Amino acid sequence: MSGGGPEAAVGGEVPVAGGNKKKDSLGTAGSPAHLIIKDLGEIHSRLLDHRPVIQGETRYFVKEFEEKRGLREMRVLENLKNMIHETNEHTLPKCRETMQDNLNQVLQRLQAATDSVCRLQQREQERKKIYNDHLIASENQHIIQWEDFMKEQHNKQAEVDEEHRKAVERLKEQYAEMKKDLGKFSTF
Repeated sequence: MSGGGPEAAVGGEVPVAGGNKKKDSLGTAGSPAHLIIKDLGEIHSRLLDHRPVIQGETRYFVKEFEEKRGLREMRVLENLKNMIHETNEHTLPKCRETMQDNLNQVLQRLQAATDSVCRLQQREQERKKIYNDHLIASENQHIIQWEDFMKEQHNKQAEVDEEHRKAVERLKEQYAEMKKDLGKFSTF
């Protein structure tokens, strides 16, 4: 297959064992046997020895593949470059501008919400303070009323005790008189 055997020798020359001399065993270069062997060698190399053709096809395929791959990579890189340029020139400034506008609005809304919450907290604290003050005042008033009530009850108790003492004395006097009167009638 490699063309190195005796049937592929060019010009019908067969190497002689033991030396570098070539011997033409088939005769002269123009003889019909020599032409047949030459044609056979060419037929053999065309039919059976495909290395040169395969190498050429391989080189062509590799060249085309590398060129197409290189072009494809160049297109991809060019697309990336264009996309980056578009992003840097148009998208990022637009996003930055939109973000700043929206952030300003958000900050304003946040400030308004914070102010509202502060006002609500202040109102709630004022309401709680008023409620606590009212509660303390009401509790103090109840304490004063309770003390007045207890004094009044103590005074009433003293009055009731005095009336009871007087009533008891009247009853004692009445019973003492009745006993005296009864002592008068029992002597009969």
